[in-house]
Amino acid sequence: MMELQSKETIVRQRYAAGAKECAEKLCCPVNYEPAYLSVIPQEVIERDYGCGDPSRYLREGETVLDLGSGTGKICFIAAQIVGPNGKVIGVDMTDEMLEVARRNAPIIAQRIGYANVEFRKGRIQDLALDLELLDRKLKDSPITDAASFLAADELAGELRMKRPLIASDAIDVVVSSCVLNLVEPKSKPQLFDEIFRVLKKGGRAVISDIVSDEEVPEEMQNDPELWSGCISGALTEEGFLQAFEHAGFYGIQILKRDARPGRTVQGIEFRSVTIEAFKGKQGDCFERNQAVTYRGPFKEVLDDDNHRMQRGKRYAVCDKTYNLYKKAPYREFFEFVDPLVNVPLAEAKPFDCSRTSLRHPKETKGLDYSATTEANSKCCDGGTCC
Repeated sequence: MMELQSKETIVRQRYAAGAKECAEKLCCPVNYEPAYLSVIPQEVIERDYGCGDPSRYLREGETVLDLGSGTGKICFIAAQIVGPNGKVIGVDMTDEMLEVARRNAPIIAQRIGYANVEFRKGRIQDLALDLELLDRKLKDSPITDAASFLAADELAGELRMKRPLIASDAIDVVVSSCVLNLVEPKSKPQLFDEIFRVLKKGGRAVISDIVSDEEVPEEMQNDPELWSGCISGALTEEGFLQAFEHAGFYGIQILKRDARPGRTVQGIEFRSVTIEAFKGKQGDCFERNQAVTYRGPFKEVLDDDNHRMQRGKRYAVCDKTYNLYKKAPYREFFEFVDPLVNVPLAEAKPFDCSRTSLRHPKETKGLDYSATTEANSKCCDGGTCC
């Protein structure tokens, strides 16, 4: 029973075995781009487990962090997508998985013509602690009693601060495939906080994971095979989205959702979803007389800062919100109205973003605006106005 062993220990043991020989129950069928797989050794392909392919949403030149990177399949695919100007970091806690990944990294580099992948040992819910660095330090000062245990804990805290495994605000995209559900419940909030911490402002998380359509009962959570098999540690689909929201992300959306469950246990359906979530809505709000109009197709929308907007109406927004809406995933849904006279940011007054209000056209044009113009000959599709 898992009372005798921690969930993390059971996961490590099962995935250590999975690094030595293929374990079918650790994975779901995933279709990867054959061209990317063609340069990856079969050993990596057969012994790397997941439930989705977040790499298909990456772009050239990005710095990518893969959580629970295993034998490195997603990392090696990502390396080809981001190219020589990009960088890929894989983090895993299992020595056997890391050994396979590191042994194959030079082979991939030779085949694609550049080396842009590295693998680091750590726990995905504690991305600041470099476990290999801690191991080296502890060899000089091993834990032998309570005093040395407390000293080791203090050392770990110091390493997190001074020599973090992954620095804050360093990553463009965090990806993972079928890994977050393996983290024990009490550590899941910290896990999402860590994803948020390491991302740059404007960065994003693209996560493929298993979710459930109902809450998973405790007796199933205590089943070691179901837990390490990426089943009973699943959040509900709603809870998964809320976890990103609680960590401070915005623009959260489902990129892919399997219509059919990969597995059903005691009537509970477990399926793969891929979520995208952005970092960057934090910051001060300033008034620059900007406005936005929601284009539709819904009659009304509510954003992650509780701005409620009806289709076709012109709303006052702060400079921060205005610029957020100009980026993915919002930009195609809004029209943007710049003020006739620019308000320099240094001169802008604070804006109360807790309210949602309409913006009268006079506010953006100026109260004294009274221009009269002739009809524009190009105003209609046919070249002349009716």
